Amino acid sequence: MKTKKQDYSHLSPSQPIGIFDSGVGGLTVAKEIKRLLPHEDLIYFGDTKHLPYGEKSKDAIIEYSTKITNFLLQQNCKAIVIACNTATANALNEVMQSVNGKVPVIDVINPVAEKVAYEIHNNVGVIATKATVNSGLYKKSIRKQNKWIKVDELATPLLVPAIEEGFKNHPITHAIIYNYLSNNKLKNIETLILGCTHYPLLIDEIKQYYGNRVRVIDSPNIVANHLKIILDKYHLLNDHNPKPNYHFYLSDLTKNFEKISKKFFGKTIDLELKVL
Repeated sequence: MKTKKQDYSHLSPSQPIGIFDSGVGGLTVAKEIKRLLPHEDLIYFGDTKHLPYGEKSKDAIIEYSTKITNFLLQQNCKAIVIACNTATANALNEVMQSVNGKVPVIDVINPVAEKVAYEIHNNVGVIATKATVNSGLYKKSIRKQNKWIKVDELATPLLVPAIEEGFKNHPITHAIIYNYLSNNKLKNIETLILGCTHYPLLIDEIKQYYGNRVRVIDSPNIVANHLKIILDKYHLLNDHNPKPNYHFYLSDLTKNFEKISKKFFGKTIDLELKVL
C-alpha cells in the first residue's frame, strides 16, 4: 500500500499524546514515554471493562480500538500510541483508517520487530495473547525485515488476567511463567520478545527464570524511543512544559489499575470513568 507524504503542520507540540490499552499493560509504555519525554501531557485510556483483549474476536477488538481512537482524537491528541499488542495485531489498519492521516500512529509491534531484525538475533521467541499469536504479525514483521531469523510464537493467555488481578511476585505467576517458558516451542531461543505490554510488569520474574541464557527485549523502551523520533521528525516535541498533565480514563475503575498508575505517575493523577 503506497502511503502519501504526511503533513502534520496543523498540529502543535503543546497537544497531548494519546495512549490506549485494554488495562494496566499499556502503563509500561506510558511510564517509558513519561521518562523519555518528561514535558509531554499524556491522555491514557484503559479499556478495563473489556479486558483481556486476547480472548476477544477480531471484530470486537476492532470495535473497541476504533472507538477509543476516535475518543482520543476528540481529546485533541497529537499522536496515538496503540500500547496493546493485541489491538495492534488485529486493528492497526482500522485505527489508521479512523485517524485518516490526521495524527501519527505508533504501534507496539513494528518498531520492536524492526529493531530485532537488524540486530544479531537468530532464534527469537515471542510470548503473547492468543489473538496476537493467531495474527502471526510478529513473525511476519520480523521476517519481512530479515528472512533468516527463526521466530517461534507461544500463546500465554493466563498472564494478563494474573497481572490484572495483581498477582505480581506471587506463587501463581511463578507457576504460570515456569509452565509457559519451559514449553518446547521456546527450547532453543536466544531472544525473547514480551509480545504484550502487560508482560514487562513480570520482567524480573521472567529474567529470573532464564538467568543470563536468553536476552529479554524491553519493548516499552523501544516504542517510546520510536515515538520520540516521530515527534521530533515532525517538530511536535514539547520541550517547554514544566508541569505536564497525566489524565487516565478507564471503562471500569479497578483497584489494581489505581495502584499501578499511582506507583508509575504519583499520587495526584486523575482517574476518570469513561464508558464509550
